[in-house]
Amino acid sequence: MLKEEIIENMKKIVSECMGEENPACVTTCPMHTNVKEYIRLLREGKGEEALLTIREKLFLPGTLGRICAHPCEGKCKINEINSPMSIAGLKRYIADNYDDEKLWSLEKEDYKNKNVAVIGAGPSGLQAALDLIRKGYGVTVFEKLPVKGGMMAVGIPEYRLPRNILNREISYLEKLGVKFQMNCEIGKDIEFETLLKEFDSVIVAVGKHKGRVGTNLSSKNILSASSFLKEAALSKDKKLDLGKTVLVVGGGDVAMDCARTSRRISGVEKVYSVCLEGSFDEMAASKEEVKGAFEEEIEFLHGYGVKNISLKDDSSIDKIILKKCLSLFDENHMFSPKFDENQLRDISCDTIIFAIGQEVDNSFAINLLSQKRNSTFECDKETLQSKDIEKVFITGDASGESVIVIQAMATGRRAAESVDRFLSEKDLKEGREISDTSSYDTKLRRDVDWTDVLERRVSMPHLDPKERIKSFEEVSLGYTQEQAQFEADRCRQCECRLCMKECMMLKDYTSCPKELFRDYLEKGYQHMEKMIAFSCNECSQCTIKCPKDLDLKSNFIELKRQYIRDNGNKQVIENLVDSDRIQALECNPTYCTSVQEKKSPKYVFVPGCTIPAYKPELVEKVYAHLKETLGDDVSAMLRCCGKVTNMIGEEDKFKIRNKMANDEIEKIGADTIITICPSCYKTFVSTSGKKVISYWDLMREKIGLPKESLNKGINSDVVFNIHDSCVTRDVSSHHENIRWILKELGYKYEEMNNIKENTRCCGVGGMVCSSNPALYEKIYTRRANDCTQDSVISYCGSCRGTLEAAGKDSLHILDLIFGDTYTESTFEKRSYKSEDEMWEHRLLTKKLLDNTK
Repeated sequence: MLKEEIIENMKKIVSECMGEENPACVTTCPMHTNVKEYIRLLREGKGEEALLTIREKLFLPGTLGRICAHPCEGKCKINEINSPMSIAGLKRYIADNYDDEKLWSLEKEDYKNKNVAVIGAGPSGLQAALDLIRKGYGVTVFEKLPVKGGMMAVGIPEYRLPRNILNREISYLEKLGVKFQMNCEIGKDIEFETLLKEFDSVIVAVGKHKGRVGTNLSSKNILSASSFLKEAALSKDKKLDLGKTVLVVGGGDVAMDCARTSRRISGVEKVYSVCLEGSFDEMAASKEEVKGAFEEEIEFLHGYGVKNISLKDDSSIDKIILKKCLSLFDENHMFSPKFDENQLRDISCDTIIFAIGQEVDNSFAINLLSQKRNSTFECDKETLQSKDIEKVFITGDASGESVIVIQAMATGRRAAESVDRFLSEKDLKEGREISDTSSYDTKLRRDVDWTDVLERRVSMPHLDPKERIKSFEEVSLGYTQEQAQFEADRCRQCECRLCMKECMMLKDYTSCPKELFRDYLEKGYQHMEKMIAFSCNECSQCTIKCPKDLDLKSNFIELKRQYIRDNGNKQVIENLVDSDRIQALECNPTYCTSVQEKKSPKYVFVPGCTIPAYKPELVEKVYAHLKETLGDDVSAMLRCCGKVTNMIGEEDKFKIRNKMANDEIEKIGADTIITICPSCYKTFVSTSGKKVISYWDLMREKIGLPKESLNKGINSDVVFNIHDSCVTRDVSSHHENIRWILKELGYKYEEMNNIKENTRCCGVGGMVCSSNPALYEKIYTRRANDCTQDSVISYCGSCRGTLEAAGKDSLHILDLIFGDTYTESTFEKRSYKSEDEMWEHRLLTKKLLDNTK
């Protein structure tokens, strides 16, 4: 079985990986509309697909595109530079241009022979009705108003939400079979108890239609916001008797709706907006609504509250006296305004509209449903089940769980789920999270380079203020195609998956590490595709890219080892059997040797396997240079370190082969190992217990370059790229000293993409070159595309050969140190042409070293 630490690491990845985390725009939306996806589809020119993506969650795309308070925009990543995506604006554009009733799905489950009553045709009641009719229940909505939509129809002015848009989208419910009884007030036309008897469940979605006024005076010209907006909405000719001057009390969006609606009523010449807040920035109303009111010449009186209202003998308004508000909150940050009773202002007006809050009208269920002090009904927060009657569920404003339309819809969905469970006799809470139908903070964290963000948000065009106050025509005109495209292009498409963008192997097998390792834990490694583990390059790029530094490589390494242990320590990937055979030969005495001139020399030169197979003369020349500078204090050992055996998962064989190398070093008696192979360097660092130094570092620190090499490339016409080895990505001295060597040689070089500690694997890592050749080709092709020059220098023999296979003029740094001056005309293929030639080179290397004894 897998080691416990690997299991724990997999659990850590599943817990912390952000690959499946939704962006803030999705998590902040209580209905979790897939904003990222519909914007992506829109900018790809797939308008209908974008519309269908929205309709997976929302049946009111055109309505919400106009009136949603869009909390998602406040959490948009681009809001960090104060220019969030116009998410609602793009939703509206998609709905206006691509919504077709032919696209509306009429699929629903078979009738379950159970019926649900919904009291209220507002957003929460409509959403609950929709979800329940789809699940096969009979649904009847009872509405006391003559229009559907609740506050959307009688609380939001037509200049913001044209009624033809709202009515068309609500008609979807009727197409699905939802029944409506309009002008039917529960408690008067039908008793609440009757619904309880005749229906299997009842959803209360009555909304807050009962307005508050800030005075005990009675006058036909002192109105609540809800009564005024309802009267304006239901009036066909909009000829309301408001007089010439209207004063609206309140600083929220409802107050702005009242002020702007008043401005459009015939006969009104002046509108005041009075609020306790001392400035525009402090007001609760959205900036868009305040801006619209300001453009329509609403006069704002900030920092005032009502002291007194005086009436004339006929109960019409004489004037209102305002008092200066000094502060809004007490030392405990509780709302407790303080006033200066001596700093007053008189305003003459004909109508006063109080937009200071609304309440739920509970008259239909007195003594049946208990209420809180804020007028909402007592219910369970998670299930919305009434605390008084188990078959009753509360949604929207009546539940106390919503303030804006999209929140009300989410409670409708939550209540519908509860009703379905209740009628199916299932547990109401099991397996549910309140975050399923409410906003939550995403775990996704992402850094953004703001230099590449397309300008600032596109402002939506509006009707001219002087013209728009003459009617209730829609003020916002919506985006043009060009504007919508531009705005969609600004979206950052927030996600993590940085490892997925980098790792070509992961892309072949999963959508993200969280999903992959969840599968390993749930299904068991024995039931997973073995090639996944054997396709890991062991390059650590996944961890480098991961914001949380999650370690995937260790899991894949251990998985390879476990598969082989389970198979009786025999290789499980057919393509790798030959790699094991070659490693065995590289450790065979036929191809191994060691040379030394004195007992216990300080240094032992270990050339590895790839350079001896590439050019035996380079090994000979390196050793000669070492002997010239270090004398008889240097020895040499031609023997494999076993790294390949380790990469293919054969841990036991690796220990044996590596021990053979380390035992030979002990026999020689050297205390410092000199390497030219990055894999040998790392292997001996972790297994030998001796000091290990690369030839490159040794040259700069102690022995210098061969004198005949200095400035040999000063007249070369070649500009090189440098490919850094991923094995020693964390050994910065190797990176810097290779570059120092090139400068000493006099050759020109240019940095390619993804270098030094961020270098990419050439494809040989993990022996993917043998286990998964198709993936290997993709990896080395990508690495070749990182090059900015045709000629590339490597200091790993395997990397050199791979980049040559990718079509590059690929040299080893030793070629430049010991070869003739290199020019563009020098290009030639250098790799050995067959395995036989490789072994010939190994035998020649052995012979050359033996001749130095």
